[in-house]
Amino acid sequence: MTMTVCSAADLVSQYASGRRDFREIDLQGANLQGIHLAGADLSYADFSGANLAGANLRGCDLSFADFSGANLSGADLRGCLLFGSDFRGALLEGALLDHADFDAYTHFPKDFDPKAHRLHGITVDTSVPSPHDPSV
Repeated sequence: MTMTVCSAADLVSQYASGRRDFREIDLQGANLQGIHLAGADLSYADFSGANLAGANLRGCDLSFADFSGANLSGADLRGCLLFGSDFRGALLEGALLDHADFDAYTHFPKDFDPKAHRLHGITVDTSVPSPHDPSV
């Protein structure tokens, strides 16, 4: 079930009221520049093409989220769970990714070096298909 939020203001309002569960939220192409969602569960969210420049997503569960083509320049993703997330084509210039966890199913932009950004790689058995793999 995909969750839809009407606007960035609605998302901010729900977060400010204490909500942290935003699993499967669809924010494709949304302008979320500078948004503060630290500690939220955004697993399986669709942020493809969204503007998250300068966003504070520190400590979020971003597992299996789609950030393809998103702008995450200067965003804070320190300590996030990035298992199976898709960052292909995303802008990560100046993004803080220290101590974020990723696995073999996480897709980064071409020439992105996770070790240079101090991410933690988790070893998984790649013979088992990812639950997010559309070919399964």
